Amino acid sequence: NISLAINVIDGNFESIPMPDGSVDVVWSQDAILHSGNREKVFQEVHRVLAKGGQFIFTDPMKSATCPPDVLQPILDRIHLDSLGSIEYYRQLAAQLGFQEIQIEDLSENLAAHYGRVLQELTVQHHALIQVCTEEYLASMKVGLQHWVQAGKSGHLSWGILHFQRD
Repeated sequence: NISLAINVIDGNFESIPMPDGSVDVVWSQDAILHSGNREKVFQEVHRVLAKGGQFIFTDPMKSATCPPDVLQPILDRIHLDSLGSIEYYRQLAAQLGFQEIQIEDLSENLAAHYGRVLQELTVQHHALIQVCTEEYLASMKVGLQHWVQAGKSGHLSWGILHFQRD
């Protein structure tokens, strides 16, 4: 039973509440972008992983060809100063001695995903207005449109990044 082998730890990813070298796999899904110190996240993952441990994550990122300031409406809406990139995460991993196992670029799925969320927000408007304000829903729609457009324009990337601890 795989559930016996998995523990979900609730904590701050900039200060993981686990002993050094005690974890075989760290998985993060679309969360590292929210850290104010992504380098610290990588340092903490490296600290808690056992030798040979796996670090696998997904994250919305800026693309390598993204012009400066194009993503500002997205950053403003989610209260971020920046997004990481595949190259940035590769550099952080290499600095800590992680070995790159695989990076699967799935950027083509990003616009479709946020487009689908936008579609559901529209379809479910009547139910959502019971628990959200009209202003909030309008803001969500505008924000999601920015994500869709940036994805279609090739300014965002998304994928699965897999590294192994030294």
